[in-house]
Amino acid sequence: MEKAFHIPTQRVDSLKERFAHPFASRDYRVLHALQGVSFEIRQGEFFGIVGRNGSGKSTLLKLLASIYRADAGTIRIAGRLAPFIELGVGFNLDLTARENVVLNGVMMGLTPAETRGRLDAVVEFAELEEFVDLKLKNYSSGMLVRLAFATMLEADADILLIDEVLAVGDAAFQQKCTDAFHEMKARGKTIVLVTHSMSTVEEYCDRAMLIDSGKVQHIGDPVETGVQYLRLNFERGAEISGMETPTSSGDVRMIQAQLESEAGDGLTTIEQGEDIQLRIELEILEDVAGLDVGFVLANADGFGFFQWAVPVEGVGESDLVRAGSYLTVRSKLENLLIPGRHFIHCGVARNHTPGDTALYVHNAIDFVVFGAEKPLGIVSLPHETSATLRRREPA
Repeated sequence: MEKAFHIPTQRVDSLKERFAHPFASRDYRVLHALQGVSFEIRQGEFFGIVGRNGSGKSTLLKLLASIYRADAGTIRIAGRLAPFIELGVGFNLDLTARENVVLNGVMMGLTPAETRGRLDAVVEFAELEEFVDLKLKNYSSGMLVRLAFATMLEADADILLIDEVLAVGDAAFQQKCTDAFHEMKARGKTIVLVTHSMSTVEEYCDRAMLIDSGKVQHIGDPVETGVQYLRLNFERGAEISGMETPTSSGDVRMIQAQLESEAGDGLTTIEQGEDIQLRIELEILEDVAGLDVGFVLANADGFGFFQWAVPVEGVGESDLVRAGSYLTVRSKLENLLIPGRHFIHCGVARNHTPGDTALYVHNAIDFVVFGAEKPLGIVSLPHETSATLRRREPA
């Protein structure tokens, strides 16, 4: 499946601009929204689609809903389809909720009589009994999303296309949507859900697909798809931690500082729970006595919450590290960090004295921990808990 958009390089909004720039509309750039996308969704499957903003998710959903026409490829859909793609799509804001429910029901394949028979159920689910005869242009975004979702449910379609507009609803309505998801899944409905919530994908979906830059990157197990999505998302957002210009003082120069995989590859992102392995390369420019190397682990707010030192093997209390020597420092930490950006500062001290600094590099390593869950705090500590209630005996 292919889909591209032609985007004019110069916008023309008036006749004056048209006369001034008669050939402006001929100049455009091509945006390839989807390229070679191919997949199959089985009947009764809860299928998730994830990807970064601009990856092509919404374009794909609109192709499935026949809002867009594909430039190449074929889409085959077996069954009646109900889309819930964008807030207010399919609604006439100058009509009342009652009129819009009937209109949408007919558009989804129901007869006017069938739609009117389900009106009360739609309004009750949306909790809009007092506003059923109010024009939609006077509705809030939360009221609109409740009405749209309730209308989709009552259409009783075989296939439902749902974009992540559910986030507009309040907490109570989102819980009703959660209950509705469980019910639809139990009834064997085919559901296609576009979302950024990896916990939602893992909870509901039978399979999931990751797309990026208009191409399918992964299809399969929801948990693995979520991991691939988070890794891709944070790798794109993470800055390269390696320094183009080595940081140095008169005594010591830092050649390289990075996190590493087991294979020795440099990393800028690491999955929650995966061990943190770092490597620092130093060059000794002048003789240094009593060499010590230390690190501070800090969060995105700059709060240093853990400090540790790495002894230099083969260097005694009074041994001199000669100029021209190279030092490789490795350290491995158990990763208890919550998802987010973190930093490692590096310091080199003389004479085994922390205050006698030969070199200090702030934010020597910049990395992102990614994961589906993000609890409060700095670290996620393994823990066991219990609570026992002892009732007060009546006097």
